[in-house]
Amino acid sequence: MSLELQRKAGNGLMMPVKKKVITGGKPDWMDIITTALMGFVVGWKMLYLFVNGAELFNNGSSPQKEIFSSHGYLLWGLVLAGLFGGWRWYEYRKRQLPEPVESYVDVYPHHLTGNITFMAAIFGIIGAKLFHLFENPDELVDFFQHPSFNNFISGLTVYGGLILGSAGVLFYAWKKRIALLHLCDAAAPGMIFAYGIGRIGCQVSGDGDWGIANTSPKPGWLSWLPDWMWAYDYPNNVNYDASYHGMLGPLNDTFVVPITDPNVPCFDGYCTHLVPAVYPTPFYETIMATLIFILLWSIRKKIKTPGFIFGLYLMLNGLERFFIEKIRVNNKFDVLGIQATQAEIIAILFVLTGAFMLWYLKRRKKQDPIKTSTAS
Repeated sequence: MSLELQRKAGNGLMMPVKKKVITGGKPDWMDIITTALMGFVVGWKMLYLFVNGAELFNNGSSPQKEIFSSHGYLLWGLVLAGLFGGWRWYEYRKRQLPEPVESYVDVYPHHLTGNITFMAAIFGIIGAKLFHLFENPDELVDFFQHPSFNNFISGLTVYGGLILGSAGVLFYAWKKRIALLHLCDAAAPGMIFAYGIGRIGCQVSGDGDWGIANTSPKPGWLSWLPDWMWAYDYPNNVNYDASYHGMLGPLNDTFVVPITDPNVPCFDGYCTHLVPAVYPTPFYETIMATLIFILLWSIRKKIKTPGFIFGLYLMLNGLERFFIEKIRVNNKFDVLGIQATQAEIIAILFVLTGAFMLWYLKRRKKQDPIKTSTAS
C-alpha cells in the first residue's frame, strides 16, 4: 500500500496536507516512557521466550500461556527499559534548541501508512470478533459469562474484520483529507494478499477453517497433485485436543479420532486427526488470493480510473469466497427461505457492490473523463 501511495503521489494523483512541526523542543516524556516500555517487553518476555522456547514448547506448553504469563527475565527487562528510554532521551536532548522552531511540512498519504495500518488492525479485530459472535450466538453468552483474553482472540470472522476495519480506515482517511478512491485502489492488492497469508496460518494450525468431508477419489488428471492438497486430515490440529473424540457436528460427517499411525508424528495434547479427511480450503484460498493479488498488481498502472481496482477487488474477493463456501464448514442462515452462510451473503453483496462500482465509474468516465481521472 505504501508503495502504491508513493507512486500515486509521484504522479500527482494524491496531494499532501500541511502539518505544523515544532523542532528543537523539550523531550517528549510520553514518547520516552513508551520506548522504555518496549525495551522492557523485549528484555523481560521476548528474550526469555527466545532463550527458553525449545524447552517450554517441547513440554506441551502453548505459546499463549507463556506469552501472557508472569514468567520472564525481570532484570533484563529493566536493563533494556533503561537503555531504550535513555537512548530516546539522548536523541531529544541532542536536537533540543534554545528556542524551538515552528515550521510547516508536507505530509503525503504514504507518510501515514503506519497510522492507517493501526486503524485497520484495531477496528478489524473488533469487527472480526463481533461478526463471529453474530454467526455463533451460543458463543456470545459464553463470551460475556467467561471473559478472558483467550476467549476474545479465539474465533474471528475475516469479513467482519474487513468491513469494520475498512470503515475505520475510511473515516481516518476522510479526517486526514486523503483521496478515498485512490487509497482504496492502493490498499486492494495488499489486502487480498494479506488474506491469503492469513489462511496459511489456518492451514498449518488446523484451527477449524477447513472444508467438508472429502471421500471422493482424486481425479486422474490431478494425479500429480500431493494427496494432502486433495484431502487432508489435519493431524495435531489446535481445534480439538487429545481429550476430544467424536463427531465434529451436523455440519460435517467427520470424526476426531486419536492418531494411531506410528509413521505420523504425535504431539502431546494434540494427538488427533480427522476421519475421513476434508477439503483443505485454507490452502485453496491462499492460492486463489495470491492469483488475485498478481492480477491486481499487474494491471494497477494500466488502470487510470480511480476506484476501478477496488471495485474489481470486491468482485473477485466475493466470487472466491462464495465458491469456497460450497465445500467449507460454516453455519447456515435462513434468508428469505434460502439457506446460506454469513460469508455467502456478504460475498454476494461484495460482488454486487463491485459490479455497481465498475458500471458507475465507467459511465461517469464517459460523461466527464477529465474529472474522473482526478476523483477523490
